[in-house]
Parts: sequence; C-alpha cells; structure tokens
Amino acid sequence: MEPWVALVLLLILVASWSWWKMISSSSSCKSRRRSNCEQGDDEAAFPPAGAGAGAGWWWEWRETAWFVAEHGSGRGFYNFVQARYVGTNGSSSCCFRTALFGRVHVFVSAALPGASRVLASDPPHLAKRYARTAADLLGPHSILCCTSHSRHRLLRRALAPLFSLPSTAAFAASFDRRATARLLLAAPAPAGVLLALDAALEISYGAICEMLVAGDSKLAMLQGDVFAVTQAMLALPLRCLPGSRFRRGLHARKRITAAIRDDIIRTRNAPNDHDLLSVLMQRRQAGHPDALTDEQIEDNILTLIIAGQVTTATAITWMLKYLSDNPQIQDKLRAEALGLGLKGDYPLTLQHLNKMDYAYKAVKESLRMATIVSWFPRVALKDCQVAGFHIQKDWIINVDARALHYDPAVFHNPTVFDPSRFNDDEEGEEDGVKKGSAQQRRLLVFGAGGRTCLGMNLAKIMMLIFLHRLVTNFRWEMADDDPSLEKWAMFPRLKNGCPIVLTPINHS
Repeated sequence: MEPWVALVLLLILVASWSWWKMISSSSSCKSRRRSNCEQGDDEAAFPPAGAGAGAGWWWEWRETAWFVAEHGSGRGFYNFVQARYVGTNGSSSCCFRTALFGRVHVFVSAALPGASRVLASDPPHLAKRYARTAADLLGPHSILCCTSHSRHRLLRRALAPLFSLPSTAAFAASFDRRATARLLLAAPAPAGVLLALDAALEISYGAICEMLVAGDSKLAMLQGDVFAVTQAMLALPLRCLPGSRFRRGLHARKRITAAIRDDIIRTRNAPNDHDLLSVLMQRRQAGHPDALTDEQIEDNILTLIIAGQVTTATAITWMLKYLSDNPQIQDKLRAEALGLGLKGDYPLTLQHLNKMDYAYKAVKESLRMATIVSWFPRVALKDCQVAGFHIQKDWIINVDARALHYDPAVFHNPTVFDPSRFNDDEEGEEDGVKKGSAQQRRLLVFGAGGRTCLGMNLAKIMMLIFLHRLVTNFRWEMADDDPSLEKWAMFPRLKNGCPIVLTPINHS
C-alpha cells in the first residue's frame, strides 16, 4: 500500500474519532474545568498546549498528521516532541499538551522531580500504557504492557530466575562466544566494512534464544519475524488491509508463538535445567504459586526477545558511532582493555567485565545519548496532579527521558560524548551545574521503581563484551556519515545500519 493512501486513511479515521470524542466529552470537560475554577484552580494549572489547541478535531487531526509525518521521515518521531517544548514566543518549557490518535497526551520532562516520582513510586492511579498496536503484537499477557500492579509483580517473580547470577554468567559466556565468532573469525578483510546493526542483531538474538529456549528450537530461524513484529509496533492499525505493516507483524507474531508452543510441548516431555522455559515448566508441574500459563509464557518469551535483542543491538550501533566520532576516547578504551592482560581468544567472564571501569562509563554515556526508549507512558485513572500540572482522567502522561538526558541543568554539555562525566570523584560546580551528585547524575534509560527493566544488566553485559572484542582487535570509523534515522522504526536507529570500516590492530 502506498504511504500516502495509508496517511489519508489514518487522517479520516482520526478526524472521525476526534469529532466523536469532542461531542461526547465536551460537556464533562466543561464541568470539570468549572469545578476546578470553583476550587481555585485556573487554566494555567493545565499543561500548556501548542497553537491551535482548543480547535477541536482539527487540532487533533493536525497533531496526529504531524506526528505520523515525522515518524515516516528521516528525523524520527521525537522531532515532533522536541519542537513542542519550544513555545510560540520562542521560550522553552518542561511540559506540553498535545492530542494524538484521539487521546490527549501530556509530555513532561523527567528532569522535574514530580515527573520522575511518577516512575519511582508507581502510584495506583497512573497505569502503564503503550500504544495499542504494540500491545496487540506483544500479547495481552506481556509484562511490558501489563497494567495491573499485582499481575506485573507476579510476572516479575516468575521471570526472575532468568536474571540470577548463574544464568547471567552463562549468558555472558554465550554472547562472548558468538561475538568472537562473528567479529573475529568471520571478520571482513582488512579495511572491510562491517554493518554493525546486522552483526549486533545476529549475536544478541542467538544468545537470547539460547537463554530462553535451549535445544533445537524453531525460534533460531525466526529472527526476521521478530524484526517484522518490532517494525509493526507503531504502524497504523490496519489489521484487515493486505500488505500493511501491522498485518505483516500480526502474521509474524503467529509464527513466533506457534514455534514457542512447540517448544513448550517439547520441554514438557524433556526439560532442560539451563533455560528459562524449562524452569517455568518445572514450576508449573510443582504447583508453584508463580507458575505461568502457556499463553503467558508465549507472550513473555516474545517480549523478552524483542526487549533484549532489538533495543540492545540499537544501543550498540549508537555506541560505535559515538566512538567513531571520538577516536581519542576509542584509544583510551583500547588502552584499558589491553591493560587487562588477556591474550588470544580468551573467554570473558563477569569478573573481567567488572574491571572495565572506563568502558562501563562509555556504555552509560552511550545509553544516555542514544536514549533508545524516549519516554515512559502512563494513563491517568482519575483526575490528579503531576509535576504541578492538572491532569484529567484518561489523559496519557509521557515521562520524557530524553528531555532529562539532554537537559544542560542536569548533564553539562549534553550533546558532547563524555564518559568521564560519570567519574565518581567529580565534585563541585562547573558553569553553575552541580557535578558528582547521584541525584543530578541519574539516568532514566531502563525506567525506575517497580517497573525498572529486568534485563538492564544483561544489556550492559552485551554492550561491554561487544565493545571489548571490537576495540582490542580493530580501529574503526564510519563508512557512511548519513545521520538520517530509519523510517517507521520503534526505536531510533540509523537508517544505514551503522556501517563501520575496520582496520585490524597488530599486537606484535
């Protein structure tokens, strides 16, 4: 289907939906605002909106069309958000209100204490919410889209064995083995080009699948289907239109869950103690209170693959780009890595990774600058206050992590790649910005509070191992400096896949 046809269909759908919402809710909104005024609140208590707000369906139509256009451009959908932080008078703001797909969205910078507390405290009147298309593709039982606090806690407990120390150590060994084979044994010729995104996706997918479902699983052959699901997570919800990205994503999900269902049957008959699926099946057979159903297992194995593979591979590509742009930092990392005294195709362990102090800071700085998950959405279950702004029931609050990570009041020179900003001994102030404070140096890469990403340590392990194997064997620079982002991607990544020119290092 041509992109312009899909856009026209979307705009018609949004206009119809917005008009209906405007008619059905106008009386309730007026009564709410009248009540607020009687209690002393005024319109200034509401998050500021852009020009044209209040024009009903036309404003919602325009905002949605702009958001979709940015998502389909090489600038990425965050360009839509960034433009709205700047008011009509040119002044910047930490919060704004817009309307997308028939719903009011409030974007608020996580730099505001009241906004960050939304994630840290996880209040019951603010439920987690993701795009409906993402929820349909991941499944109703996915931990990522779970709105119930009690159900979310059950899923976290059930999946916790995956992140134990023995399991983490085994995963690190598996990832390192695959990275060594892909980057060293199958490396391109001198001055050859490596497509970093493809390599990172391949290595991480194999290691994650081995961790989740060991043995002869069909999942190993379905990496393309996982990618199709990811590409459809922010697509137009055209499930009945042949050829649409969302419909292709739904079909890919069916093939993936069918493969997982076969693995469940196989594991039930012959469990393997070393993978997550075997642990989950053994818990069910033992009558464990945290045992999961087949449907819960299917949805969450798919979720773990996507959350672990695609996001981390994307972060790795950004890390390599930043280091290509900063060869002096690349050299400093190389000196630290070679200083560990590890020779040959030695297997990396968690103990080795713990000694990579500067590399760990480079990973943190890469995660800050890339901000793979730009914001964390919550839906208001009742009227409430967030960061000093009045939020109405059913509004969606997006706690903006990227705004925090690029706030110069929090991170000095935020557009500069500088791993040393995480040095523990940096104290005092520089240009009025406090340094060395844990509060000021907070990162919101993996969320916060009870919904912090379960796999954050695995992501850091993958990035450290990939970086170590590359930096100790090659120097690299970008083969293509095009900064354009991939169109329609769920997570912001380079359109060119981050091609790098590798120059082998002579250790003799």
